[in-house]
Amino acid sequence: MKIPEELVYTKEHEWARIEDGTATIGITDYAQGELGDIVYVDLPEIGTQVNRGDSFGTIEAVKAVSDLFAPLTGEVVSVNDTLNDAPEKINEDPYDEGWMIKIKMSDIDEKGELLNNQQYENLIQE
Repeated sequence: MKIPEELVYTKEHEWARIEDGTATIGITDYAQGELGDIVYVDLPEIGTQVNRGDSFGTIEAVKAVSDLFAPLTGEVVSVNDTLNDAPEKINEDPYDEGWMIKIKMSDIDEKGELLNNQQYENLIQE
């Protein structure tokens, strides 16, 4: 299972890659493995405001439907539309092709409240 060092994580199993005040967000390799085969994802529209800790969409797998929680606060500036026709990209490549949304962060300090890769690894091993 991959847990890239350069990302930050939530206890709800989302990840964020922060570059120049924009965060690319998706679910972790661990989360996609727990969900199983992903068949549908419901994501917000560009321009939607999301607040850290609030649901920004849902993900549906063969076994369950789960909420997706925003790791950071900001405005959605990009949505991975590829997932509409190919939600399995989340299972195949959760950290690259399986990204979900990009947000322009409104509070860069929120990054400090997320887990680093070692803290996340400890969390999923409990």
